[in-house]
Amino acid sequence: RAAEWQLDQPAWSGRMRITAKGSTAFIKLEDKSSGELFAQAPVEQFPGIAVEGVTDSSRYFVIRIEDGNGRRAFIGVGFVDRGDAFDFNVALQDHFKWVRQQSELARQAQDLEQGPKLDLGFKEGQTIKLNIANMKKKEGGTGSTRPRPAGPGGLSLLPPPPGGKSGSGERPVLLSVPTQLPGTPITDSLLSWPQPTAAPAADVWGDFAKASG
Repeated sequence: RAAEWQLDQPAWSGRMRITAKGSTAFIKLEDKSSGELFAQAPVEQFPGIAVEGVTDSSRYFVIRIEDGNGRRAFIGVGFVDRGDAFDFNVALQDHFKWVRQQSELARQAQDLEQGPKLDLGFKEGQTIKLNIANMKKKEGGTGSTRPRPAGPGGLSLLPPPPGGKSGSGERPVLLSVPTQLPGTPITDSLLSWPQPTAAPAADVWGDFAKASG
């Protein structure tokens, strides 16, 4: 119990610093001006016998100090500010949380080394087939293109523009593409766009039944 200590007349006052070496934390009591070491308490486990809290306060603890020659002693330490006592607890908890994580990672790495290893290399004569975007390559070419729908006479037609009224209020005019006869070469007259001023004849191609030859 901290109430049994002479809290109004402490035997020593200074600063506390916590350091770590490997998995061991060291509570160091140092002179607040010169930094000279007064005593230190190695902590190998927390909570444990090296650091214990009192039953009647959250600001006072009992720590086990060592001089490096095998001599040990238990002393009582206390913090004026409750926030400093909280930081003292958190610093020790964080250190030993890190120790547990490192131990777990080392154990997992050892299990992986002892377990069976996967051989992902190709065996002799083994091949693999890749299907990239379902594209088939033509023989002697770099690839095939997507065919377009063919219109009359083997010409590719684009879809008509969306319907609607023009600015002058006139309705759009539908144009027909003449059909090419078998064996007839495509000329400029077949592909020329009809002039808007020319009036379409009743029969563009005439009567084929009466044509000679």
